[in-house]
Formats: sequence, C-alpha cells, structure tokens
Amino acid sequence: MDKATADAYWRKTSGLMWTMLIIWLLAGFVVHAFAPSLNEIHFIGFPLGFYMAAQGSLIIFVVMLFWFAKRQNAIDEEFGVEEE
Repeated sequence: MDKATADAYWRKTSGLMWTMLIIWLLAGFVVHAFAPSLNEIHFIGFPLGFYMAAQGSLIIFVVMLFWFAKRQNAIDEEFGVEEE
C-alpha cells in the first residue's frame, strides 16, 4: 500500500474511531449527567433518566459495536485490506 492510500485509510479509520468515542461519551457520561432533568420525560412507563441509566446506554453500546464492525469492514474492503 502506498503512502497516500495508507494516509487515506488512516483518515477514514480514525474518523470512525472519533465518531465512536463521541457517541460513547454522550451515551456513557453526558446522558447520565442530565438524568435528573430527563426524569421528567417518561419512556415505557419509566422516567427517561432511569431508563437510560439502566438499559438505554447498554442498548446504544451494543448497537455501536455492530455498526462499528460493519463500517470498519466496509473501510477495509474499500482499501483492499479486508480479512479473508
């Protein structure tokens, strides 16, 4: 792989990494910091702050894992470095 292609691959991979870190930060910390404010909204009969702390963040993390794997595989295929 030449330098320009490697740099483009790294830009896309690092962009995906930063996107995942931002989503993780929002779901893992920011939502929980505002949980008392979110408790005024109800979701499936539970206060939204409680739901996000108990289940919502976990669901977001699992979805993130699958989305990350799919997106990284697409990037790998685009640059011809996919696993066989």
